[in-house]
Amino acid sequence: MAEEMKSELTEVATFQVGDVVKGKVVSVEQNQALVDIGYKSEAILPISELSSLHVDKVADVLNVDDELDVKVIRIKEDEDKLIVSKKAVDAEKSWEELQRKFESGEVITATVADIVKGGLVVDVGVRGFIPASHVELHFVEDFSDYKGRELSLKVIELDAEKNKCILSHKAVLEEELNRKKEAVLASLEEGQVLEGTVQRLTDFGAFVDIGGVDGLVHVSELAWHRVEHPADMLKEGDKVKVKVLKVNREQERISLSIKETEEGPWEKVAKELSAGDVVKGTVKRLVSFGAFVEVFPGVEGLVHVSQISRRHVATPAEVLEEGQEVQVKVLEMAPEQKRISLSIKDVEVEVERKEVKEVMEQQQQEQPASGLNVTLGDMYPELRNLK
Repeated sequence: MAEEMKSELTEVATFQVGDVVKGKVVSVEQNQALVDIGYKSEAILPISELSSLHVDKVADVLNVDDELDVKVIRIKEDEDKLIVSKKAVDAEKSWEELQRKFESGEVITATVADIVKGGLVVDVGVRGFIPASHVELHFVEDFSDYKGRELSLKVIELDAEKNKCILSHKAVLEEELNRKKEAVLASLEEGQVLEGTVQRLTDFGAFVDIGGVDGLVHVSELAWHRVEHPADMLKEGDKVKVKVLKVNREQERISLSIKETEEGPWEKVAKELSAGDVVKGTVKRLVSFGAFVEVFPGVEGLVHVSQISRRHVATPAEVLEEGQEVQVKVLEMAPEQKRISLSIKDVEVEVERKEVKEVMEQQQQEQPASGLNVTLGDMYPELRNLK
């Protein structure tokens, strides 16, 4: 009997601070648990040594008969008591694992345990901190609904000696975004028509998201008519159809067009106008050889200087000015060449002919019947010269 007691004492004496041993929970109290590790009395596991995070009560973490590894952190020989730690064992394993994942860039998953000033706290075997600037790609004002949420994370800073573990959800999202962007860039081809979302407007155009990558619609490519500012026809969040004009994969630049997805003005005017039609137009530009008149939104035709008036005109500015509305006759249509020939003179001639015809008809009705065969051409010789 004496030999057995001596053997037990010798065995007990082999426990040293730093030893990691297996144990079984035999009692769960408010602020501690008692663990059987084969010592003559149960080892004490304080609530502060349960986890790297705050624990309200031991029962939230442990149950009786749970088996776990603990580390001896203090020996009270005079009281035959051992103080052990669960979090110390967890931390040692976790630091090694975190170091490996930090070096490899591996993504880990953790649940948000607490919201603190400046960010979020998670349990990754040790206390992990996610700064507010690393939670999302965008600014987050209120983190109240993040508690309990599971996040994919990357370790961006690690120092076991300082018990420092900084994590980022934003880094994971950026990697996903880059992979998506690369896939989209690889699949893009000039001439494709896609649906996109207007992300932001600038003075020179609109940036449109076409599936994870933004392309630029220059202000000149917004519409067939002149647009002073993108905000005149678009707002952020608008869904639009765009045509891919050019792709620079190296610089990740994509040129897009909205107007190219719509029927162009020359295609429309070809359906609306024909040679011989008389329409109203607006003088847009005066040049030495004639005037350009807009006869359809985005479509200008040329009135050659010889077609401006029946009388001789040295320069178009003698009788026309920019912004003036005029009646023109379509002489020739060549929409495939984006060219229309117009005449103001022919409209004047037709108007004068109509007026002469009306006068002649009226005079014939008013002229009393007589044996004289006199015509208005005889009475008004100048009418014969109308062309």
